Amino acid sequence: MRNRLLDRYMRWRIILVFLFLFLILSTILATVIGPVEIPPDMVSRILLARLPLACDLIAKSWSQAQETIVIQIRLPRILLGVVVGAALESAGTAMQGLFKNPMADPYIIGISSGGALGAAIAIILHMGLLALPAMSFIGAISAAFLVYSISRVNEKVPVATLLLSGIAISAFLSAITSFLMYIGGESLHQIVFWLMGGLSTSEWDRVLVVAPPLIAGIAVLSVYARDLNIMLLGDEEAKSLGVEVEKLKKLAISLSALLAGVAVSVSGIIGFVGLIIPHTVRLMVGPDHRILIPASALMGSIFMVLTDTLARTIIAPAEIPVGIITAFFGAPFFIYLLQKRKGLVSA
Repeated sequence: MRNRLLDRYMRWRIILVFLFLFLILSTILATVIGPVEIPPDMVSRILLARLPLACDLIAKSWSQAQETIVIQIRLPRILLGVVVGAALESAGTAMQGLFKNPMADPYIIGISSGGALGAAIAIILHMGLLALPAMSFIGAISAAFLVYSISRVNEKVPVATLLLSGIAISAFLSAITSFLMYIGGESLHQIVFWLMGGLSTSEWDRVLVVAPPLIAGIAVLSVYARDLNIMLLGDEEAKSLGVEVEKLKKLAISLSALLAGVAVSVSGIIGFVGLIIPHTVRLMVGPDHRILIPASALMGSIFMVLTDTLARTIIAPAEIPVGIITAFFGAPFFIYLLQKRKGLVSA
């Protein structure tokens, strides 16, 4: 038994190391690709030259323009994609574990619709670029807690009621957003572009603001991985094993709302990201959240970096909103999950 546990932990370490190295390679690849091509070895030297211990050991063989492109333009966008992808996937993993449903993601509790409404209000009122992510975050968090409050029955939150409340609130908030778009006039294009999702407005200030809460949220979710594992057995069984079920539901929903709300506030609506990767990673590593959460976070970062690179290069010099690319992959995957569940029910 002890040897089996050691083998499992060793396999988990290998998987995480592999995914981390793959993320590093994806980051370098994304930094290389662009209208101005910069060789991978030069990108690596530019990045290494920023490290305190290595800066004096690397001779500068690149222009100031190349350094500006790598450090000030591409790198903050890529790192923002890393943290946004990790946050959306971690939130999706928690939602799927909590609801015991592979088709669940954080947007089912109204987060995307709330974020979209907050952003639309900021755009319509010309509140400025700094107010847009703040309003989006407020809208996302407010929608999540509104759904939670409506769903609560005698201090308990039935999952079915939560899902139905999320659908209803999402439809209502989407209707308000559509009305704002209708009367938006010159602001219509900006609202539509934001709703499509993207990382084109990324800059270092945004990365430094959103990274700490997103990393902290993922870390706290990982701490409760064992409790999420027990929740897979059902509410009553989890209670008998000492898990405070309702407290865990509140915590998981709050953390998922935080992660998705912060991510939406800087990236717009990027759909299906919290759906695809958790389910795929679960097939690779199993349902244990101790490995599922960190592996999904790394895989989500990789997926977001690669899809964003595809979005900004496929029709260069123009750029496709990354939300279109993720929907292109996510919608067929969602249909596949529906077909699979339909087959299980008919069997």
